[in-house]
Amino acid sequence: MIEAAMIWNEPNNKSHWDPELDPDWSIYADTVIRAGAAIRAMNPAVTRVLGGMSPIDPQWVNRMRGHGALNAVDVVAVHGFPLDWNLWSIHDWPAKIAEIEAVVPDKPVWVTEVGVGSFGAEEVQVFGVEKTAELLVGRVPNIYWYSLFDLPHEWGATTRHREAEGSSYYRHFYMGLIRADGTPKPSLEAYARHAADMGLMQWFHFEDPRLDDAVAWMRRLGVRKLRTGLSWADRLRPGALDWFDRMMGALEEFDVTVTFCFTPEHLGVQPHHTSPAREPQLFADFCAEMIDRYAPAPALPLVATA
Repeated sequence: MIEAAMIWNEPNNKSHWDPELDPDWSIYADTVIRAGAAIRAMNPAVTRVLGGMSPIDPQWVNRMRGHGALNAVDVVAVHGFPLDWNLWSIHDWPAKIAEIEAVVPDKPVWVTEVGVGSFGAEEVQVFGVEKTAELLVGRVPNIYWYSLFDLPHEWGATTRHREAEGSSYYRHFYMGLIRADGTPKPSLEAYARHAADMGLMQWFHFEDPRLDDAVAWMRRLGVRKLRTGLSWADRLRPGALDWFDRMMGALEEFDVTVTFCFTPEHLGVQPHHTSPAREPQLFADFCAEMIDRYAPAPALPLVATA
């Protein structure tokens, strides 16, 4: 059920990886190298994805190559939100893909998060779905629309500056095709026309009550590919494996790209989920545990001997 494993989420975005603690990304690169080796050892068939970058930055990719991290992954991923946060036009998507292809001609580029919110107007999101499909379907091997559900306001968004970001912060709550109250937006019908070619990216919080509804909607829409996450920080909660088992069992009919990220506070250089781990091998061990549990390599057939 796991076709790919992404090593962290947006590591060049300070909302997800603290650049003050790792200014040259050398710790992140070491983390990638260790995690990539651990995933490969557990199941060589699982595609290893460099944590989707945001912003799209070829210089950052070259830095990763210089640190040796690209040798530990099979795919380079990008995230883009040109009508909400990025300072470039949605029409620039092909050029943004080409920028990364130019520095990693030896690896495919996936778009593991693309989205347009309905913060300003729901009609803008409909346009965003259609234009994204027009520009990216057939241009890259995998695309994941962010997201199926709006983020409930009471949950809070994973970002470092929260309300200090002004309207940019509140856009986080309007990226879904379905409102927080469970009612569909006009964009859901637009997405349904492309669901076979454009997967979904949906984070599930610990013991998320939306899980079963998400599966029902994805079946109805004809979604085949899903990207989600398993949190290293959540792994240390009471009942973590029960929740992980329930979540991954519910998603087993889909081709899943699972993102491994979020540092347990007591294991970080600083006590925050964006902190590098003091011992990056512990994160690699978590990745290996999850692959062994949810995507173990097939057992080799026994060979009869005379």
